[in-house]
Order: sequence, then structure tokens, then C-alpha cells
Amino acid sequence: MRSDARKNYDHLLSIAREAVAERGADASLRDIARRAGVGLATLYRHFPTREALLEALLRSTLDELAQKAADLQSSKTSDEALTLWLRDAVAFVQGYHGVVAVMAAALEDADSALHASCTNLRSAGENLLIQAQADGKARADLDGIDLFALIGALGWVGDQPAFNSRVDRIMRVVADALLASK
Repeated sequence: MRSDARKNYDHLLSIAREAVAERGADASLRDIARRAGVGLATLYRHFPTREALLEALLRSTLDELAQKAADLQSSKTSDEALTLWLRDAVAFVQGYHGVVAVMAAALEDADSALHASCTNLRSAGENLLIQAQADGKARADLDGIDLFALIGALGWVGDQPAFNSRVDRIMRVVADALLASK
């Protein structure tokens, strides 16, 4: 990529990150281009679809969360690793309103630009859950899809002004329920 194109790409991602954090996954692409000081065609040249833009924005964080799961699995007890990772995953989805729906759809669509990153994230969480289950520290009746759904549900709670102040409390309740052996 030419240096000027790379500069535009990086600048667009920076502006898009701000816009998505402010307005959610449905932030206006036209507004992102305007704020970045480029034409809409330039934005589309780099990111032909909204999903391509979201994939570029989210991929690195999703991959970091997947790697963090592996790191926690080797450095913490299984229940601590699962709880710490779950908190980080929830914090991530709370940072981008509407991203849960995009991620859930990507899991179901193998052609989605986000499919691989979302699948890796789900698998990383599932590995933590399986280890905690094997250690007798987590419910045996849950799987990785359930864990992914819990992340989405807690992210939604955080998006709601009426419930936002209760996220930490609800997170503790969910973690306690998740870690209760059955």
C-alpha cells in the first residue's frame, strides 16, 4: 500500500473507531468520511462495506481477547481465568453499541469478514469454560455459544441508560451463576 493510501487508511480507522464508540455499529459512513476529511469514495475504496470497516476496527481487539484467554488459561486458576476474561469481553462489547448483533450475525455467516475473528473469540471463551468445567468450577450445562450469548446480554445491559449503573452487580451475579457447579 502506498504511504498516502496507508495514511488515509489509518486515519479512517481512527475516525471510525471514535464514531462507532460514539454512535455504535450503525454510525454513518458518510459522516466518518466527512470527519476524516476524505470523500465517500475513498472510504469505500478502503472499506467496500460497513462490515469490512467493522472487521478492520474489531479484528485486532477480538484477536487480543482470544490471545488473552490463552494467556489467562496458563497463568490463573480456571475460574479466575474465565471470570477475568468474561469481564474483558463484556467491557469490549460495551465500548461499541450495536456490535453484539454484528458479531452474532458473523458467527452464523461463514462468508462474513468477521466470521473468523468471532469464531476464534467464541472458541477461546469455550476453552476457558471447558477447563473450568473439567476442574469442577463451572456449570456443566453451558457451552461456548451460551458464553458468547452471555457476553452479548451483558453488553446490551450496559448499553441501556436505565441499567448501566447495575452492570458490575449483574456481572457478579452472572459470574456466580456461571461458576456454580451443577
